[in-house]
Amino acid sequence: MTDYKNPRLIVDTSTLEPGKISWRSPSNLALIKYWGKYGRQLPRNPSISFTLDNAYTETHVEYRPKRGADEGIALEFFFGDEPREDFRVKVLQFLESIVDIFPFLRQLDLTIRSFNSFPHSAGIASSASSMSALSLCLCSLEDRFFGTLRDDQAYRQKASFVARLGSGSASRSIYSTMAVWGESSEVPGSSNLFAVPYERDLHEVFKTFHDDILIVSKGEKSVSSRAGHGLMEGNPYAEPRYEQARQRMLQLLGALRQGDLEVFGRITENEAMTLHALMMCSNPSYVLMEPNSLALIRMVRAYRHETGHPLYFSLDAGPNLHLLYPDAIHSEVQTFIKDQLSPFCEHKAWIADRVGEGPLQL
Repeated sequence: MTDYKNPRLIVDTSTLEPGKISWRSPSNLALIKYWGKYGRQLPRNPSISFTLDNAYTETHVEYRPKRGADEGIALEFFFGDEPREDFRVKVLQFLESIVDIFPFLRQLDLTIRSFNSFPHSAGIASSASSMSALSLCLCSLEDRFFGTLRDDQAYRQKASFVARLGSGSASRSIYSTMAVWGESSEVPGSSNLFAVPYERDLHEVFKTFHDDILIVSKGEKSVSSRAGHGLMEGNPYAEPRYEQARQRMLQLLGALRQGDLEVFGRITENEAMTLHALMMCSNPSYVLMEPNSLALIRMVRAYRHETGHPLYFSLDAGPNLHLLYPDAIHSEVQTFIKDQLSPFCEHKAWIADRVGEGPLQL
């Protein structure tokens, strides 16, 4: 079993010059949802996601040889140019949990600066973009110091493995276009330990798909995704859900290969509603959708019925709606968004996004 522990990754700090590593990594939208885990961030069912383009996190890791004698990890953390102690604590806990993978972290003074192109903690998978960006930075540090990750496939697999330990969905953001995380008989090489790219069998129509995000609320959601996963342990519908997800995965993969937009849309919308139904069936139950989320869902369905356009919706663990549609109708759909849907968004805010090329080293 892959674990990437390597006690030999110790750097000679006497010759180490201060430096900086920077990555931009996108969020992703799960079409088959991962909701429920076991062990150390392992999924109860496989998931598949679109990699986004305009919703991303930029992370800059500045390092220099440690000046103090403390054996712990020395970290300063800034989010949008402001120090954030709550984020620093979370990132520090993550770094401490992977010091057996990157033992050189304890030899450095680290300053991490992170910026989002979208509201964090609002249900647009900000942990996916932020933890994938950080994991890419850490793997780049290893390669800079030791030259151990020159092979791109090995580099991305390790980055995906490490990202998973911080946020399960982050494992998928390492790859362009589309990625699968979790063992699936239909996807060769798929694993619970890391995500794999899914593009070779993907129909051309999905490679230019749009995912416009309607910002119903920029506020921080009342229940974190981490807490929501934990509540699946006592959910009476958990086991049937995991079997349902596996069956839907097989159906969706067929639609993705064949370019079947109707089956794609039906499964994607059902997955979004199932995710929020599971939240409502948790103990304690909770609701992350807002009244305007429901209003927008009704308007999207009415628009599809009236026009025949293949416009579909999805939701992550939050109130904000993702609108999914092929490039051929982007002009009509974006006019619909501006004229009729944006008034239901907070300050009429929405993000025009689409399937993207994956992370970028800056």
